[in-house]
Amino acid sequence: MLRDITIGQYYPSDSVLHKLDPRVKLAGTLLFVVSLFPYTNMTVYLITTLFLILMVTVSKVSWRYILKGLKPVMIIIFFTAFYNVLLTPGKNEIATWGIIHISYVGLRKAFYMVLRLMYLIIGSSLMTYTTTPTKLTDGIEEALKPLNKLKVPVHEFAMMMSLALRFIPILMEEANKIINAQSARGADFEEGKFFERAKNMVSILIPLLVGATRRANDLALAMDARCYHGGEGRTKMKPLKYSKRDFAAYVIICAYLVMVLLCGHYNFLHINM
Repeated sequence: MLRDITIGQYYPSDSVLHKLDPRVKLAGTLLFVVSLFPYTNMTVYLITTLFLILMVTVSKVSWRYILKGLKPVMIIIFFTAFYNVLLTPGKNEIATWGIIHISYVGLRKAFYMVLRLMYLIIGSSLMTYTTTPTKLTDGIEEALKPLNKLKVPVHEFAMMMSLALRFIPILMEEANKIINAQSARGADFEEGKFFERAKNMVSILIPLLVGATRRANDLALAMDARCYHGGEGRTKMKPLKYSKRDFAAYVIICAYLVMVLLCGHYNFLHINM
């Protein structure tokens, strides 16, 4: 399962989405995530689905790679749907056993909740697939720059985000090495019952945690040895600048939001579920 984690990793490509300013992608991702929650009708989710498909197509990121990133969180999605179906009472109940209520309301709620979780993960992952950690750090820092006036350590926050994202592929590589080493010693992570495989994962997680702690300590010592003192007075080799395509992207995002708001209020297609 650890091998399937792709969230936070960069997918190199020469697409329009890769070339956009990171501030545009941050704003677009935030607004896309927010647009998933206010409404529960199929008209809105049809528009959301088409918009997400368009963004993935433009990004040139493989659908197989994107769906691979959903595998580690499928257990969370499953339990979310399971509990919503069984524990949501409502009219027109299909079956009832004590506190367990299976109703059309529960089925509807579970359906939308699963869609939200999947779209949220795909949408937020698409931002990291198309943005290098350095650009993402610069984008976060520039977007939060007004908070400097309130004495908020924006640069330090952006630096922490960058380091966390940089550590993901390193930890995945180390996890693969540990898995191969443990497999060579006879450990089985693919077969057997769920609890047996979970027990075998301990032999991966403990050395991975130790390695991550050691790497973090080495990084802190290296930054201290180089007299790192935060963002005050620092300059950038490539400062962020908006281009025409960035403004065009903002227009597309605004158009998407307007369509969601209109369809959410009026449900033009009259699709209810």
